[in-house]
Amino acid sequence: MQIKGKLCEDLGLKYPIFQGGMAYISTAELAAAVSNAGGLGLICSSGLTAAQVAEEIRRCQQLLEPGRAFGVNLMLQSPEIAQIIDFVTTAKVPVVTTGAGDPTPHMPKLLAAGIKVIPVVPNVRAAKKAEAAGAYAVVAEGTESGGHIGEMTTLALVPQVLRAVNIPVLAAGGIADGRSLAAMLVLGAVGVQLGTIFLVADECPVSDLYKQRIIDAIDTDTIVTGRGTSHVVRALKTPMPLRYAELEKQPNTTEAQLEALAERGLLKAKQGDLEGGCFMAGQISGLITKRASCAEIMQEIMAEAEAALMGK
Repeated sequence: MQIKGKLCEDLGLKYPIFQGGMAYISTAELAAAVSNAGGLGLICSSGLTAAQVAEEIRRCQQLLEPGRAFGVNLMLQSPEIAQIIDFVTTAKVPVVTTGAGDPTPHMPKLLAAGIKVIPVVPNVRAAKKAEAAGAYAVVAEGTESGGHIGEMTTLALVPQVLRAVNIPVLAAGGIADGRSLAAMLVLGAVGVQLGTIFLVADECPVSDLYKQRIIDAIDTDTIVTGRGTSHVVRALKTPMPLRYAELEKQPNTTEAQLEALAERGLLKAKQGDLEGGCFMAGQISGLITKRASCAEIMQEIMAEAEAALMGK
């Protein structure tokens, strides 16, 4: 049994798997490795200047095998978002996903360039707004995800988004194996977006410590900080997020104190700073037990999904 549908046909994919846009982590090398192995690799623009995004795109295009697609995840709150979009359209990037803001003001320009725009959405309202603006599809991302998260769980969110819109829906959040991919396909999703599982990929540019912390994690090893703010984050229970959680409980804590503690947290994690790093990862971390290449990760997920859908 082969799991291929309209998403794979439209984007030229072997597998209905997107690699999520992770700030400072989803580089040209990781995106190209995922795309060359049959999924859709995404470069993340978060934390990068327009010039840096342009360089990542050029490098990814050089690394891609003929006929392989890739995309760019746009962090819409970037101060250089207009310049980034200019280059994305000029470079003929085939797919754009969006996060951290409302994509609809930027969509006419992206759509006019022939780009398939796929916003990441945390609720039905955002999905309907994206559809009305001309989105090709949406990624319905549940709170099980790592990094910045919404309120709804994947299992509750995906069927409600599917009922509300008439465009393709991908599922994200709490997915790292073939059984969960199969479950999302049964719900009606056309594919999935994965983040945490790709953190342990051989091609992922994070520290060995970051990868090992995910491999060693159990089911209860993530923590959510920032509830009640616009910066709700899920990460592994390492010293910095635990200090942050304690500090935000104290009545006299200022926003400046919290920002100072969290400053460059993800970059520190990427570099292997256990004390100061924010090791963003999803609740599915406890299911991940080994490192592998991007190709091996997706091959294993697809084989397991096909077996599950055939009742094996």
